[in-house]
Amino acid sequence: MEQRKRPGRTPAPSGRTSRPRQAEVARLAGVSQATVSLVLSAKPDAKGRTISEETRGRVLEAARSLGYVPDPAARRLAAARNNLLGVFSFTATFPTDVQHSYYPFLVGVEREAAALGYDLVLFTGSSTGGAGAAGPDTLSRVRLADGCLFLGRHTPRAELKRLVEDGFPVVHLGRREELEGVAWVGADYVEATRDVVGRLSGLGHRRMVLVREDDDAPASADRQRGFLEGLQEAGLPSGPTTVFRSADPHRQLTPERLRAWADEGVTAFVAEETDTGAAWRALLSAVRAAGLDCPGEVSLALLGSPPADLAGEPEPTGFDIPRPQLGAAAVRLLSALVMGEEAREPLVGCVFRPGLTAGPPRTRS
Repeated sequence: MEQRKRPGRTPAPSGRTSRPRQAEVARLAGVSQATVSLVLSAKPDAKGRTISEETRGRVLEAARSLGYVPDPAARRLAAARNNLLGVFSFTATFPTDVQHSYYPFLVGVEREAAALGYDLVLFTGSSTGGAGAAGPDTLSRVRLADGCLFLGRHTPRAELKRLVEDGFPVVHLGRREELEGVAWVGADYVEATRDVVGRLSGLGHRRMVLVREDDDAPASADRQRGFLEGLQEAGLPSGPTTVFRSADPHRQLTPERLRAWADEGVTAFVAEETDTGAAWRALLSAVRAAGLDCPGEVSLALLGSPPADLAGEPEPTGFDIPRPQLGAAAVRLLSALVMGEEAREPLVGCVFRPGLTAGPPRTRS
């Protein structure tokens, strides 16, 4: 249910240099941007539903009080709906390789788009240099589509915010609560990680360390939260020393560090999955260089799926991310936004993977 607010009648702030945007009208009226877009475009809902006169009045009053004037260019683009959905990746290399971790996402995206009657446009301008490679207006071209799905660990916040404020339908694949107004779909990494920690605890492990990249990506934050909550639920040590963050895990996660942890009683190591698989690769390398047997001396778990080039390694204990289902959910949500509907998708659950890298800790003599 939307929280309803009565728009005031105060004039637009004096000295303002930017044009009021639909996002501000939506906040003042207490409705979604999709509702504002439908009211101000004076078009009926594409599926025949009507907006109440009370809601319409609140939106119009909010627009008047802010001095909102529709952007003619944006209006023309909005009117030119052509059943195209955009897909934009912020990774340095667009996932055209079937072994790339994003490929299963695209499988779900393509299937759901076809089922809903949409064609896809793949925007690859950032593929040679990552996000922002084409300059500050790198996202402007996505307006060629009716709406756009974005994938990537790191995103240009200002650019996405501008799209949302202009009323352009945007969905990010992966949690993005820190970007106000950006719709997103995501996996329940918190619950899945808690489950992995609980299973390791059930095997008898009493000291664990999480290895993660040193950034604030929401996916990493969710895994860390689930890891710490899992330790607390099991009554195990959960202080800052249980999380190892490194900007360069390959360089800093040394065999000596691993052996020191093992000597201190750490018997299980958990790594997060990322686009590069850096944390998991570094952990495997350090364990082998340290001469530690897995799962005899130490147990390992991966919060996600292993990189495709490590498919020949023993299957890691952990969980699998339902990538095709996430891609399909993102398309459903984006389609709803394009059609001006109120919609949201629940978090998608991950599936525990027993694997071969975890077992009961060895009793020390």
